[in-house]
Parts: sequence; structure tokens; C-alpha cells
Amino acid sequence: MSSAAGMAATTSRTGPQNGPKIFGIPFGDFGLFASLLISLALGFVTFFGVTFLSIFVILLLNAVAHQNIDLSHGYKYVAFPAGLVVLALSLLTLGIVWVRRRVLGK
Repeated sequence: MSSAAGMAATTSRTGPQNGPKIFGIPFGDFGLFASLLISLALGFVTFFGVTFLSIFVILLLNAVAHQNIDLSHGYKYVAFPAGLVVLALSLLTLGIVWVRRRVLGK
């Protein structure tokens, strides 16, 4: 019983986080390097995820419609632009948050 009371006494709760949140997760405290790294990671994940999905869609189209669509179209014309869009949007969003935090001095 004393260990549970000691644990309750040593754990501290932080107040509500002010600042921007995505799905309830605060992201306003990232530095410049972390913001760039997260943006690049989001761009890569989007590129590879969309490549995976587009190749399967092309495989299904080739099998069902008896067409011969080149699999390279999946990443050239679908996944690469999607990755660039997500990269640009995440750089813009996290960059604006970083600059606002620097200017406001928080």
C-alpha cells in the first residue's frame, strides 16, 4: 500500500498543452531539425505507401481488363507527386509553426 501511495505522490500531471495539435498530439515544440526530419519522413512514407497501393491497383487492372499497363506509372505519375505534395504541405505547416514560435518567443 505504501508503494502505491508513493507512486501516486511522485507522479506529476502536466497542465493542458497550449498550441497546435494534430489529432490531439501537440506538435508546436519541435525544433527546426525535428520539423525537417518529420516532414521528410512523412514525404517518404506517403511515397512508399502510395506506390504500394498504386502497384496493386495496376495489377488488378491488368488482370481484370487484360491490359498491359506499365508498373512504373504507379510511382512516376501517382506516388511521386503525392509524396511531393505531402512533403510540401508538411514543410509549410511545420515551418510556419516553427517560425511563429520563434517570432512570438514561446
